[in-house]
Amino acid sequence: MTAARGAEAGWPGDDNIYRRLLGVRPLLSVRGHTTIIGGSRMPPEVLRAMAEANDYFVDLYELNAAAGRRIAEVMKAEAALVTAGSFSAMILGAAACLTGKDPAKVDALPHPTWPRRECLTQKAHRFSYDRAYRAAGMTMVDAETREQLVNAIGERTAMLAVLASVERSENRKPGVMMPQDFVEIGKQAGVPVLIDAASELPPASVLTRYSGMGADLVVISGGKGLEGPQSTGILAGRRELIEAAALNHSPNTAIGRGMKVGKEEVIGLITALNRYVKLDHDAVRETWNKKARYIAEQLEGIPGFRAEYRTNAYGFGEVRIGWDRGRIPLTGKQAAERLQSGEPRIVYYDDDEGGVLQTRTMCDGEEILAARRLRQFFRDEAPRGA
Repeated sequence: MTAARGAEAGWPGDDNIYRRLLGVRPLLSVRGHTTIIGGSRMPPEVLRAMAEANDYFVDLYELNAAAGRRIAEVMKAEAALVTAGSFSAMILGAAACLTGKDPAKVDALPHPTWPRRECLTQKAHRFSYDRAYRAAGMTMVDAETREQLVNAIGERTAMLAVLASVERSENRKPGVMMPQDFVEIGKQAGVPVLIDAASELPPASVLTRYSGMGADLVVISGGKGLEGPQSTGILAGRRELIEAAALNHSPNTAIGRGMKVGKEEVIGLITALNRYVKLDHDAVRETWNKKARYIAEQLEGIPGFRAEYRTNAYGFGEVRIGWDRGRIPLTGKQAAERLQSGEPRIVYYDDDEGGVLQTRTMCDGEEILAARRLRQFFRDEAPRGA
């Protein structure tokens, strides 16, 4: 669907490539740019650039180096590398901290035999994707407090791992260390600090925030806020670490050999990045907010149902929904499953309270289709229960 396809054209449930080719029904997303539904939509100029890139062959070492220079320029880092998504960037960042530029160590991963192979973090920074560090060969070590973390640093510590999302207001809790804390500790101890900021755009300032803070490595998704190819990511940071990461990366026969990034994807990511830094981010945010406000307004007046427009920690509008279980006898999960099985297939962030609707990946007119289906469901179908 393009931006020209809207409510007037209806939802192309049958007339789309996924249905025609494979019989898979597409989703109408009010969920944002999550990987499980395909990430973001690439703008036309990104798709055109990728199509043109397909017409030529290129030396991948030269291409990767040139792309890295452009990314580093934008992110105000010493160097950078295009990776096969953020998880790949995390693996390669960890690998760089393990091996340096030692060919024997590069060849040994993911089974390091040397003592310096621990990834140290605060327990509050642990999350499911930090298995990427273990995939590189690291052993995870947790600390509860700042004092415990400082005392845990030793000869076996190869890297300090940071989850940038702890800075968001809803995640700020007493005792949780901020990225700046890790950077200060890492500098003092001589241990590199990797900050995972994969899904932290917006705001656009995230692109330079952590490099400016002094982080040794920073991870950014290429297929979320940047709206580049979903299978791309960015690893930026200190030159010697990025050079070490490149040794561990495809096309070399190393731990990253299977994490290929095609020449078209590299061009797509750079095109998306160049586009992103020129955007009027306030205007873009207002288009998201307008759609979210429309949906909230259309969901007013449903008996037992609540739809609240609010500004989230990223600075853009979303809609928090919930309902009286006495009037609408469905759990959050049951409602989400029913909506995803309907037509159009609505997906959103469901939870025990109800869920959250986000509009940042919606084309013009899709908010009308989504609001219409949501209103019909919660007014007419959901009160009948499961």
